Amino acid sequence: MYRHIIAPSRGFTQFSHDLIRHPRLGSDAVRLLTWQLSLPASAPESLSRTAERARIGACAFARAKRQLKEEGFVHERRVQGPGGRWVTQQLVSNRPLGTGEAAKLLGRMPVPSAGIPAVGGPTTPPTDGHPEKDRVEDTSNHPPEPEPVPGPESQSQSQSQPPPQPEAETGPPTQAPPAAPDILQEARALMAALPLLSPALRHIPPGMRDELTGLAADWLSAGHSSADVHTHVLRGLPGSGTPVRRPGGLVRYLLREVPPVAPAPPALPERRSGPRLSARLAAARECEGEHVQPMLFRPVGDETLCAACTASTRQDGDGTAPAPSPHVSSVRARVASR
Repeated sequence: MYRHIIAPSRGFTQFSHDLIRHPRLGSDAVRLLTWQLSLPASAPESLSRTAERARIGACAFARAKRQLKEEGFVHERRVQGPGGRWVTQQLVSNRPLGTGEAAKLLGRMPVPSAGIPAVGGPTTPPTDGHPEKDRVEDTSNHPPEPEPVPGPESQSQSQSQPPPQPEAETGPPTQAPPAAPDILQEARALMAALPLLSPALRHIPPGMRDELTGLAADWLSAGHSSADVHTHVLRGLPGSGTPVRRPGGLVRYLLREVPPVAPAPPALPERRSGPRLSARLAAARECEGEHVQPMLFRPVGDETLCAACTASTRQDGDGTAPAPSPHVSSVRARVASR
């Protein structure tokens, strides 16, 4: 490591190596202390101003000042000067000082006097707006303008024109008809059930119940049901985990506009009772012969017997009654042997 140092001819300050190499002082603390020691003795610059010029942040300045005070390089005290004004005095040294030494040095410092008072007595600030701005253009209640003196031409024109007709009196603005008592009762019950729908609706202010009841009555008067209103409110609530800070305002926002009633869905055709057969079994017919279980077969024409019963009838010869099938005969024989 090679070091090349040129001694400055002016604008330099002598520091001890122990100050620069102090193990418990950070870089900001060393920079703050060396900056203060490089100032003239008569410079009234505080530590905070030095930190601002050295571009040391607020947190870094607080940490550096604490380190300097713990190591004894910075001492400060608050004294009360003339007029009851409190002043903070700060002492910076190039070597650590004890509390007694710092108190002696601070005691020699003069206490700054109060500032020169302003000339004249206290006055209240003006409250009538900007003096250069015309206040007439920003107000609606202008003073009445003086009426012009009518001349001969204006008098002749006023005589030729017919007198103005009085305007028709208009009544008070029409209001929405009040809801029926049964609708209001249903709307109150609807509002009372809102806290049961979601925990987010349990803290609706009591002062908003009448307003929300009127909004719910508008929905019911338009043809909506209580279930429609509840479904609409639940659909507008935020997801789980999101707090609702103003539940009354949220319900008022959701019910402020009444949508049209959706048309009823078309009625579904009535379903026939009984089991529905597949297309393969729709053309099947039950055999009228003797079988242990019902026997289905697909007829070719209008026959009522399956192929096995038809063959046994032909073997019997008379054709009056079908003979029992071999399967039925074996079942009867086993039952008789028991």
